[in-house]
Amino acid sequence: MKKNIVMTQSEINLENLPEHIAIIMDGNGRWAKKKGAMRVFGHQNAIKSVRETTEFCAELGVKYVTLYAFSTENWQRPKEEVEALMNLLVNTIHKETPTLLKNNVKLLSIGDNTQLPQKCQKNLTDAIKKTAHCTGLNLVLALSYSGRWEITQAMKKIAQKIESKELNSDEITENLIEKYLETANMPDPELLIRTSGEMRISNFLLWQLAYTEIFVTSTLWPDFRKKDLEEAILDYQKRERRFGKISEQIR
Repeated sequence: MKKNIVMTQSEINLENLPEHIAIIMDGNGRWAKKKGAMRVFGHQNAIKSVRETTEFCAELGVKYVTLYAFSTENWQRPKEEVEALMNLLVNTIHKETPTLLKNNVKLLSIGDNTQLPQKCQKNLTDAIKKTAHCTGLNLVLALSYSGRWEITQAMKKIAQKIESKELNSDEITENLIEKYLETANMPDPELLIRTSGEMRISNFLLWQLAYTEIFVTSTLWPDFRKKDLEEAILDYQKRERRFGKISEQIR
């Protein structure tokens, strides 16, 4: 492990790391199909990619990693696949909690967790409580999540505040809206990674991705490893982030 850290530090500028990396983990089903297996086989083999990505980000000093694990639209998938995914999620969270603690990783979640099976909710809540004291990487699981759902929920909460006269419309600003999002108190992602070569954001962090750098790789998620993450970070570090300004203003 130390050898990998030294090798990476010689290439990656640790002074210019993205504070928050968001990942759309895509391609599990296609990976399994290529191997003549059921889609769930791809989901099972994706766990190693999650583990390597999490550990590498923790080693580098990245503060937040958000994984798009299950969208609100994913509930429309075949019942057997959803059930297999939920069972895999329950078992993985339980098994990986000691590893999270060992690596000082705090687990968080965003999304409508009330839609998850009771056992999944319990394991998730337990893992979040057990890792609450950790001060290293914040690992955020987006479960039963979508960007439109999140913004809709935020608007409802703000509307209720206005109705109860705790707020008035003149007080609605970008900063206020952000306080009602699932990601309140988290920095917006600087880097979004999407695997499998698909060129879309799939209803993920719609508000937060306004100025995020996007990196798309053809690698299917179960094959995603440290070298792929390193490639994405190195590509990010070559970019000039202007936020609407021109190059001369940034320099």
